[in-house]
Amino acid sequence: MRGHGESATDAALLRAVADGDATALATLYDRHAGWLHARLARRCADTEVVREVLQDTFVTVWRSAGGHRGGEAGGWLWTIAARRLVDARRAQERVARVGTAPAPEAVPVESAEERVLAGLEFGDVGTALGRISPELREVLRATVVDGLTTRETARLLGIPEGTVKTRAMRARAELRAALAQLNPTPAGGPA
Repeated sequence: MRGHGESATDAALLRAVADGDATALATLYDRHAGWLHARLARRCADTEVVREVLQDTFVTVWRSAGGHRGGEAGGWLWTIAARRLVDARRAQERVARVGTAPAPEAVPVESAEERVLAGLEFGDVGTALGRISPELREVLRATVVDGLTTRETARLLGIPEGTVKTRAMRARAELRAALAQLNPTPAGGPA
C-alpha cells in the first residue's frame, strides 16, 4: 500500500506500517504528530523531553503497529505517548535521586500548569475523576484538561462529535456528584 493519501484510514496505515511501510508511518506522523505534540507540551514544560517522547511514540508505533486492534489510532497513540512521558519523568527522577542531575539552574522549573495538573490527578478532583466511567473521564480530560476542541476530541477518541458533547455533559454532572460525595456540604449550608 505505497503512496498513502489523506483518505487512507488509520487502521489501513497501521496495517501497512506493520508490513514495514515507512511511507505509511510518515503519513500517520503527519496526521497525528501536531496534536500529540500540543497535548504533551501541555503536560510537560521541557520541550526536549516532549520532542523525545514524540519520537519514542512513533518508534513504538513502528515496532508494534501489528498489535493495534483497528479503527482510529488517536487513542492508541495518546496512550503510547502518555506512557512514554511517564517513563521519561521517572527516568529524570531516578537521575536526580542518584545525584547525577544537572546543576539546579539547568533543571526545568515546574510550570504552574504542571502543578495544577498534579493537583487534578492527586487531589479531590482526581479522586472524583476516578469514580466516573472511563469513557466519560477521557472526554473530560481531552476537552477540559488538554483543551482540545470537540472535533479534536472526537478524532482522538474515534467517536462522533455529538457523542463527545453528550459525554462531556454527562461527565460534568457525574463529576459534580462525585465531588459532592467527597466534600458534603454541612446541613446548615456553606459557612
